[in-house]
Amino acid sequence: MKIRFTGKNQAQDPAHIPALVLAYLGDVVYELYVRTYLVSNGSTKVDFLHRQAVGFVNAATQAEVLHAISDGLSEEETAVVKRGRNAKSGSQPKNISMSDYRHGTAFEALIGYLYLSGREDRIMEIFKTACNIVLSGEKGDNTKGENT
Repeated sequence: MKIRFTGKNQAQDPAHIPALVLAYLGDVVYELYVRTYLVSNGSTKVDFLHRQAVGFVNAATQAEVLHAISDGLSEEETAVVKRGRNAKSGSQPKNISMSDYRHGTAFEALIGYLYLSGREDRIMEIFKTACNIVLSGEKGDNTKGENT
């Protein structure tokens, strides 16, 4: 089942949705991509799946992915990233730097924006970069940082 965002008025236009709302949605969209990828690789042990997923969804990894793709972002995507990075969430991150936390939020805002804009092709491009980063850096411990 696909839910489509209609964007019939300015309040529903993804460009006008608050950055933290985009990040809220982007968090779950990205998590769905991660979980689908992990399950498609054949693992059926939930504890293993969870540990692997943490390697993708923690703020430090999200910040690393964002840095890796930053040169290839469009002006529109860059504007969303800046809004997400500068959004004030009102909470302090635990076990990660404020910089990684803000960049993780910016990454999630970008994913949320792309999803609402119907740009799943672009999300998949970004996700492939995330896979390359996570898989190249695997050392058996994918639990660094906190989920944003």
